[in-house]
Amino acid sequence: MARKSRKGTAVPAKHNKPAIKIWRAALYIRLSVEFNSGRGDSLETQRQIMEAYIALCPDIEITEVYTDNGTTGRTFEREGFQRMLRDVEDGKIDCIVVKDLSRLGRNAIDTGYYIEKYFPLHGVRFIAVNDQFDSSTPENSGSHLIVPLKNMINEAYAADISKKVRAQQNQAMRDGEFVGSRPPYGYRKDPENCHHLLVNEDTAPVVRQIFQWAAGGVPLNEIVKRLNISGALSPSRYAASVGLISSSRITGSGQWHSWVIGKMLTDEVYLGDMVQGKHTSVGHRQVPTDPENWIVVRGTHEPLVNREDFERVQIIRRAAAEKYTRNGKRPYTQNILQGRVFCGCCGKPLHRRRSTKYYYRCISNDRRGDGACLSGVHYLPEEDLFRTILTIIRQKAEVVMGEALRLKQYDGKVVAQKAQVDREIVQLRQQTEKNKDLLASLYENFVKGVLTRTEYLEMKEGYSKKISDAVEKAQQLQTRQAELERQMAQYTSMADKLAAVDQDTDLSALLVDQLIERITVNGPEDVSIQFAFESEFGRVMEVLADE
Repeated sequence: MARKSRKGTAVPAKHNKPAIKIWRAALYIRLSVEFNSGRGDSLETQRQIMEAYIALCPDIEITEVYTDNGTTGRTFEREGFQRMLRDVEDGKIDCIVVKDLSRLGRNAIDTGYYIEKYFPLHGVRFIAVNDQFDSSTPENSGSHLIVPLKNMINEAYAADISKKVRAQQNQAMRDGEFVGSRPPYGYRKDPENCHHLLVNEDTAPVVRQIFQWAAGGVPLNEIVKRLNISGALSPSRYAASVGLISSSRITGSGQWHSWVIGKMLTDEVYLGDMVQGKHTSVGHRQVPTDPENWIVVRGTHEPLVNREDFERVQIIRRAAAEKYTRNGKRPYTQNILQGRVFCGCCGKPLHRRRSTKYYYRCISNDRRGDGACLSGVHYLPEEDLFRTILTIIRQKAEVVMGEALRLKQYDGKVVAQKAQVDREIVQLRQQTEKNKDLLASLYENFVKGVLTRTEYLEMKEGYSKKISDAVEKAQQLQTRQAELERQMAQYTSMADKLAAVDQDTDLSALLVDQLIERITVNGPEDVSIQFAFESEFGRVMEVLADE
């Protein structure tokens, strides 16, 4: 059989057939908390179903896979889903594929919004494989009735599952079973029954020592100091060491803190009693319940503390609280510098204390022993710190306002630069459209038998790369220009805010939130400020430097 000519293979076909659009697809996989043990909805199974479907669609290419494991479908605040939406808005994907509608979500209103409003608005093709739904096909013209109905069924199913789970947990708590994810410090879960607590000989001695110190009148700060010096693992550090915690955000510094000790000293679990139901879920948020609604079951496990010592600790703590209340304390005011003031020596946050007036001090030596911090920040009145901060802000204002005036001289340069970026983007779009036409002709020649499958795939890869490279470059140009314009506008706005800080201005929470990222205190007279806007204006500084 004579071989067909391949001349002009890369030239668009001369007919009126529309070019084939290549969809950049995202596979979205979600495994619900209630389906963690199910096989039919496993992560791998969902992916296999979607990949098998796309293998039959030559106009769809898989660009990215987004996964939310162990996440309920009743909320759309999921890490993988939100990352996918950001990529949609950045133009990286224009097709979303799920195994079925329930994987997208089980909230009828929000799911309907994404399918009927959000995806069409952003030009996104949506496919639910098992539901035989494809937003680009005429067969789904009546889906405005079917899809909402399925979404409502999915939401009702999720609500029913959630209700059953809560009912089961409440019954377990009434039966004296432990329903928490991690056992309290000092205990471990029974390997034969995860709802029963056993004494953990690794940590129980620490708990007994804490109660012994507290019963002897040792203050919380001194207990914290002794534990940190001794090297005893804190609850979060111990949980991380045995694999119960994997997130460093939850582990924190790994040091003991007074609030941790205070919570342990009032926890009746150490009496061998199970007190649960202290919080309930309202609108996907955990809120405290009234003590009369707590579920209390006595004698469910071995105690670590006898009731006499436990009650003695409560009496001592109540007396300390009453003494604190009787002392003349300054009325409470908002801590507007919370999370922003740090010791320049040890790097730890300075603590705000209340006496006859507010003051800041480094408590590293109190918690970790003498020599943990060599700074002189032992007593810094808040009013003195406020005055120093305002002085530094006024000095910074003079610099920023001067630079803002210089920026106005570059308005013409920025406009010309934007025009150049627009011209480059037009050229890239023209090249992309040409390559898309060539890509479409390749597929038609493959179908006609002019190209072998190997040749088609090789040439397709080449043109697809040119298209993706052009799209990426255009996005980079747009992002860079938009970032410059945003930074210049923000810098001018920040200069206006700083200009308003005069001699009569008081330091406020709004001012701190707008201007200050971090305050470092090396001593009463040595304070430095990292301003919130300093690290964000790289492009502005480039413009100012390019004289």
